[in-house]
Amino acid sequence: MGSSWRRVTAGDQPAARYPGPVTATRSEPAGMSLLAQLSRFVAVGAVSALVDFGVYHLLLSLGTYVHLAKAVSFILGTTTAYLLNRRFTFTGVDGGTRRFAAFLLLYGTTFAINVGMNAVALAVLPEIAFRTSIAWVIAQGCATAINFVMLRTVVFRAAKPATA
Repeated sequence: MGSSWRRVTAGDQPAARYPGPVTATRSEPAGMSLLAQLSRFVAVGAVSALVDFGVYHLLLSLGTYVHLAKAVSFILGTTTAYLLNRRFTFTGVDGGTRRFAAFLLLYGTTFAINVGMNAVALAVLPEIAFRTSIAWVIAQGCATAINFVMLRTVVFRAAKPATA
């Protein structure tokens, strides 16, 4: 009785349907679409925003000066965002001193925008329920929009391939 099975040895090549050696990992990272990146950025942003929002309200409940509370919460939320985005959102790009310096410059700028927008919102919003939370959302929304565009196009931009 014949068998349709054949013995595979170490020297056997992959079937013709595979253009090269079959491996468990890619030799280079796959490019991520804008939608995939944006989805991951939003998910990471939600986690980071919870850190920021939670610390902000915790510090306020402890009697911390409102602008100091916003500054500390922003720094902690931002650190969370950078670490998670570097790991999960902008994965095809190596780190390095220049990239980290660009991150610090970007987040230093958005820090000022975030704290400033929070102060402006608190100054113009009437005394209503959830006033500090509304101001936080306004400030966070501005900073988040700026951060995504700048992280994607500047900080975590993939290096262009060298031309010969």
